[in-house]
Amino acid sequence: MPAETPPPAPETVRSLVSFLEHEPQPMIVLDPDYNILAANTAYRRQFGSDGKPFLGHKCYRISHHYDVPCDQAGEHCPMKKARELRAPDRVLHIHHTPRGPEHVDVELRPVLGEHGEITAYVERLTQVRSASARPSGQGLVGSSPAFNQALADLQRVAPTRLPVLLLGESGTGKELFARAVHETSDRATAPFVIVDCSGLAETLFESELFGHEKGAFTGATSRKPGLVETAQGGTLFLDEIGDVPLAMQVKLLRLIETGTYRRVGGIETRHANFRLIAATHKPLETMMAGGEFRQDLYYRISAFPITLPPLRQRREDIGLLVNSLLQRGDIGQRRLTVSPQALAQLQHYPWPGNIRELRNVLERASLFADDGVIRSVQLPQLAAPAALPGQAPVQALEGFAGSRAELARQLGISERTLYRRLKEGGLK
Repeated sequence: MPAETPPPAPETVRSLVSFLEHEPQPMIVLDPDYNILAANTAYRRQFGSDGKPFLGHKCYRISHHYDVPCDQAGEHCPMKKARELRAPDRVLHIHHTPRGPEHVDVELRPVLGEHGEITAYVERLTQVRSASARPSGQGLVGSSPAFNQALADLQRVAPTRLPVLLLGESGTGKELFARAVHETSDRATAPFVIVDCSGLAETLFESELFGHEKGAFTGATSRKPGLVETAQGGTLFLDEIGDVPLAMQVKLLRLIETGTYRRVGGIETRHANFRLIAATHKPLETMMAGGEFRQDLYYRISAFPITLPPLRQRREDIGLLVNSLLQRGDIGQRRLTVSPQALAQLQHYPWPGNIRELRNVLERASLFADDGVIRSVQLPQLAAPAALPGQAPVQALEGFAGSRAELARQLGISERTLYRRLKEGGLK
């Protein structure tokens, strides 16, 4: 930091803290050298309950246990960005808390002095409840940079009414992400309705979506509300929207554009009220070029696209996912663990089927884990591991002359993970 940057005056800090005490969210005041000067009651209650001192300490030491600022450890540093922009910056981080690692939405605002210089920063921290950075029996789990980017996008769009398009390979957890968007929105207490577009024949699609009147077709012995009506006030999730027949795409477009529909066999115009989330593993832009997907429908559903990373791009999460899947009680009928060698094998497999394939492998292996431990011998379909996690970065460092970022790319891990592993190995 520049030496001429003056510290905030004590009266300025007192005024800020007095103002922040009325805020329900945890907030702290930082000086330009990363020191925590003050915190409101909400911060003390949520992040300071372990009794360890934090006032006067560097924010990156308290939140991340780093020895250097976040940007030097492979993270996005909101203070660096806010200083460059002289404006607020917002980022999703994983912080160490009294409860363990947690996803936290961090917003940092600079405080300007009378001559326009930055004298302090106010940081607002919001705990992200839609995902866990620890093994969890339910919901989204992950801590890798690729997962965190998708989660940050989710946090941005969930409070709005924009349609969301979830893109990614099969098995990447699109339904869980869709449910998380719903549960983070102001519609969380209303229905979350799933429409499996790939499982509906064209002849049934309209009836399932819009409902039908009695006698509308053979077998329609009574009036039936459709899934659009069931989702009233909530969220409609169109899973695998790339499978919607062309003939139905125009009717779906009309529903989205006008917010109205009619039951099959009915004449009454009904009004819909739902938040739209769609998902697909198909290349919709390629399908548009080939005339298989309507361009106008694509632009209606893709106001906010989120690409979910395949499992091979979030290898750091495999241990978390394994422990979470084993916690959820649907793999085996007893408590199971995984040996370090088996975990290394799982982490080095490319997972073309993503999390769905991981679950299937664990289910099969659990049948042979007679002593409750899944070992490499129970994973014959996977390639042997190249090296145990934590060893490769140290070994690869020997004779490497490039930057830390280049080494991380060569190893297929994030710069943050590389920093942590080198630190664990006593290397800089």
